[in-house]
Amino acid sequence: MVARREPKMTLPTQLVLGVLLAEPDKEHYGLEVCQAAGLPSGTVHPILARLESCGWVTSQWEEVDPREQGRPRRRYYRMTPDGVAAAQAAVARAHGSITRLGLLRAHPAGGT
Repeated sequence: MVARREPKMTLPTQLVLGVLLAEPDKEHYGLEVCQAAGLPSGTVHPILARLESCGWVTSQWEEVDPREQGRPRRRYYRMTPDGVAAAQAAVARAHGSITRLGLLRAHPAGGT
């Protein structure tokens, strides 16, 4: 898969990446990510789709019979090796930007 443009580092995106990066070799299913990030499904699933489209994450459906499990099939997401490195760098840049913004607000130009 060809990597596309880096996703926007919104706070929800950073929260989702935090969950995935905490255990990058583990497969995480969508609801698990929602609960760990403290975000609703309607926020998390589009983020996971964007992360997959840029090559940071891969996904696959579990192979179970929903009738036997008594629940719908789960889609599992896993960080790619390149995605781990790119996500760590992007999150670090985002945190740096937030820190710099906080310093600017605390000490506006020309202020004391």
